[in-house]
Amino acid sequence: MPGGRLSQQERQQIAQWLADGLAYAEIGRRLQRPTSTVTREVMRNGGPAAYRADLAHRATERRAHRRRTPAPRRRVAPGQVPGRDADAVREYEEVFATLLMQQGLPKMMARVLTCLYTADEGSLTASELVGRLQVSPASVSKAVGFLESQGLVLRERDEGRRERYRADDDVWYESTLASARASLRLGETARQGVQVLGPGSPAAERLENIARFVDFIGESIQRAAEQAREVLRTPTAPRSVTPSDAAP
Repeated sequence: MPGGRLSQQERQQIAQWLADGLAYAEIGRRLQRPTSTVTREVMRNGGPAAYRADLAHRATERRAHRRRTPAPRRRVAPGQVPGRDADAVREYEEVFATLLMQQGLPKMMARVLTCLYTADEGSLTASELVGRLQVSPASVSKAVGFLESQGLVLRERDEGRRERYRADDDVWYESTLASARASLRLGETARQGVQVLGPGSPAAERLENIARFVDFIGESIQRAAEQAREVLRTPTAPRSVTPSDAAP
């Protein structure tokens, strides 16, 4: 199996196969590379829709050059844990933020949310976010304000009365419910069209089928979200020790 960095030819093949609609796993199989290598390569270079082989290759060369160039000693960034591979963490954060952007989040909001998810402390102050992202306080403030308005971030104060921001533990639950509600609204609107166009007409039947489909999907998503939330919030009971377990 090939090792080392991807070649420019491999990147050109990736771009072609993405255009052909191949999945990451299939591309990895054809290149004899792990699926994770292909996924990381694509996501850190614009995602499947924007991936360009020449741009990806030049970006990789620039990153490699920066690693070879001696850098002045820096302070440990807020949230960075000694012993972790800082480059690997940054690459992972790039991949995660790109995925959030593909879900519709603006770039800065995605970067802030990624920082909060990957911080061991579970929360960060505005100054810590500024330090980690190397952006202006105004950019962080705007991003946090947007995320808070969407229910994705909670604002709290620590013992020093400093304001801290924490990603809500229910963020995926709330996001899933929002998606389900949007589906149900689509169903309601489709049924309004049935009355406007006249029940029994071909157009009305088409809209009725749309309504029935999105109703089913929306209700199923809601039920699944509630069940998943309940399961994940239920603590796992410790396994009881029986006499047979204790016997040598």
